[in-house]
Amino acid sequence: MKRRSLLKMVATRMIPLAFSGALAQQALGAVSLKKRLRGRVRPGQPGWPSQASWNRLKQASTGQLTRLTPFFAPCAETQTSPACKEALTHVTNTFDLGDQPGLTQTSGWIDAWTSQPSAYALAASNTADIVAAVNFARTHDLRLVIKGGGHSYQGTSDAPDSLLVWTRAMNQVSVQENFVARGCEGTQAPQIAVTVGAGALWIDAYDAVTTRGGRYVQGGGCTTVGVAGLIQSGGFSNFSKAYGTAAAGLLQAEVVTADGRVRIANACTNPDLFWAIKGGGGGSVGVVTQLTLRTRELPASFGAVFFTIRAASDLAYRALVGRIISFYNSALFNPHWGEQMAFNPGNTVNVSMVFQGLRKQQGADIWEPFLAWVRASDDYVFEKAFQCVELPAQHFWDGQFLAKHAPGFTVADTRPGAPAHHMLWKGDLEQAGWFIHGYRSAWMPASLLQADQQARLVDAVCRCARLWRVAFHFNKGLAGAPAADIEAARDTAMNPEVLTAFALAIVAGGEDARFPGMPGAGSDDAKARDNARKIGAAMDELMKVAPGAGSYVSESDYFLSNWQNAFWGSNYERLAQVKAKYDPDGLFFVHHGVGSEAWSADGFTRLASNSVAGE
Repeated sequence: MKRRSLLKMVATRMIPLAFSGALAQQALGAVSLKKRLRGRVRPGQPGWPSQASWNRLKQASTGQLTRLTPFFAPCAETQTSPACKEALTHVTNTFDLGDQPGLTQTSGWIDAWTSQPSAYALAASNTADIVAAVNFARTHDLRLVIKGGGHSYQGTSDAPDSLLVWTRAMNQVSVQENFVARGCEGTQAPQIAVTVGAGALWIDAYDAVTTRGGRYVQGGGCTTVGVAGLIQSGGFSNFSKAYGTAAAGLLQAEVVTADGRVRIANACTNPDLFWAIKGGGGGSVGVVTQLTLRTRELPASFGAVFFTIRAASDLAYRALVGRIISFYNSALFNPHWGEQMAFNPGNTVNVSMVFQGLRKQQGADIWEPFLAWVRASDDYVFEKAFQCVELPAQHFWDGQFLAKHAPGFTVADTRPGAPAHHMLWKGDLEQAGWFIHGYRSAWMPASLLQADQQARLVDAVCRCARLWRVAFHFNKGLAGAPAADIEAARDTAMNPEVLTAFALAIVAGGEDARFPGMPGAGSDDAKARDNARKIGAAMDELMKVAPGAGSYVSESDYFLSNWQNAFWGSNYERLAQVKAKYDPDGLFFVHHGVGSEAWSADGFTRLASNSVAGE
């Protein structure tokens, strides 16, 4: 099921109004000037750990410590060598990409970042390994990187000259029949929950909870995304309109903080850390090693609707866009429906939506008035016929069942020894190593669906679609969701705009993998930059009806200048306080993460201009 069809200019580091208050300034600056100006060291510089030091780290951990080299180094002399050919086999399978410590799921972003391996990677097998790595990085002033699924578009799971804490092997998943968060005994009722390791992928959680357990857990749509990273970003699934965000379903987490302590975070123990983890962005306040998530009853079935319509003229296209937006507002703006509609150059509209709580015929009947309107005019043709499908909800992430009963929707991980349940949606294959030209997103306020505002929205969509494809991800806005799930999401660190948005609009584009040294990789930078310009211009048209709209941290513009406000809005000041409490010296750094304005763009140099006044 296709979810997406899917810019280093110096990024400005302005602190928005939401972060300009004295409280947040004090929070991020409450360390000595001497410490604030001490940066990270690189290989070959004074202070870089000796080989004996690295050996001690290796001996202190049970995981494997590996010195990394450029992944495509074997292709430097000849592209026909067996080693070069073997390296190329790893970049077309997102499961395989995730299994390589020197690779990332995205190969880079034009003028922003390029996937490069860390100096060393510690493949952690348990929490003690992560404690050892955190203590080592803090003691030696190293740039620390954390990678689980490795899906960060912003390159936050990637940095050269760093120590990588790689959690892939910590992928255990277990269902807890009577879970109560530690310290909450007597105040919380036991519930069925699922505990997952930091390296688990969502398909691992779905297999345990849904396929084998017959229950639902709110997670990610792309099955190879890491559980820990998604929870820390907020997290949406196909059915978020019904079940809220993934972060809101977090019950407890185990976290290694910058001092090397292992902390439990939940509503009763370290509640401030718990809140920050729920949507505050991954890799900023600690290393999450384990998470426990709420599960729910599973509906009997899930369904989906697909079709593509082409309009014969620009005028007819505007009428089509108007009609389908009005139809969405009246018939689909509710907990039953999720996923997306895409509005494209060439006067086409693609619909790829899912539903829950309805049977197949009910889903088809809901669409019939709109379809009848389309059929009644010679101005429209179905380039892809209307299709409504239904399957048992327990088998929605069951690759073996889907291969037999819904062939063509999924792709299995066919490598020898791969877990039998590892599958991904066929449309997500295009994300394997993809190189980004541009990516922008915006929360679209539900007020734009009001009758007196729809014409403005429709005109903006049409202007945008003249330049680039724009997709409305309805499941990534919580307006229309149940009140209880909206309130649960309100108690997370995400930008509150998500609560009143009917969709997340995404305008994005890129090309196939462009890892450094990779044979056959594209190199038309001029075209990539031109595409980036068009993507920006397209989103600018849409933003005319949603000025100042926030953005989703995991799917956003690398070059945002007001990222603090866009990602977290009024919550950023509180996040800054949590950051200062648990990571006062700034060990944890990611691009546009909480507290990153105190560092250079690469995270190696502290910025004296961010020192506290009076120091």
